[in-house]
Amino acid sequence: MDILGAVEYLVEKGIANPERLSVGGWSYGGILTNATIATDTRFKAAASGTGVSMQLSFYGVDQHVLQDENELGLPWKGIDNFLKIGFPFLHADRIKTPTLFLGGDKDFNVPLLGSEQMYQALQNVGTPTQLIIYPGENHGIARPSFQRDRMQRYLDWYAKYLLKTPAVTPAAPSGGR
Repeated sequence: MDILGAVEYLVEKGIANPERLSVGGWSYGGILTNATIATDTRFKAAASGTGVSMQLSFYGVDQHVLQDENELGLPWKGIDNFLKIGFPFLHADRIKTPTLFLGGDKDFNVPLLGSEQMYQALQNVGTPTQLIIYPGENHGIARPSFQRDRMQRYLDWYAKYLLKTPAVTPAAPSGGR
């Protein structure tokens, strides 16, 4: 709700173009990105790094077990809490935003599983998507060549879905003088 409220404000004030909205984030920002595109179809492009969309499948495999138990309870005692926050994955059929997913294959903080699940879900529903896996990388991408690659992929992804091409290409001049 916070993100969508900010988007509404920016559109209202003429700061954001409603025809060229995009969203993206890393870690918790990836979680918010997934939730945002599952809630609102206005976004033309998204990039989600190391996000989770189906917390139930992460129970016991990431470093947030105690946090999950404190906030959500034990899955077998409160499955509804886990399913409620799993709505981006469970409602992937609502996602129309072309989405780039990224992550490191050695991430123990937010394992690559979250990005892989969302990538597969969007593939299955026909939403344009791509999954980039950085080998040997943890939660933060440390290798400079991978950092550069990640930034270039963001630029390329957003350009592909946000930049408008001219409707008519000017014709080349014909004939001589």
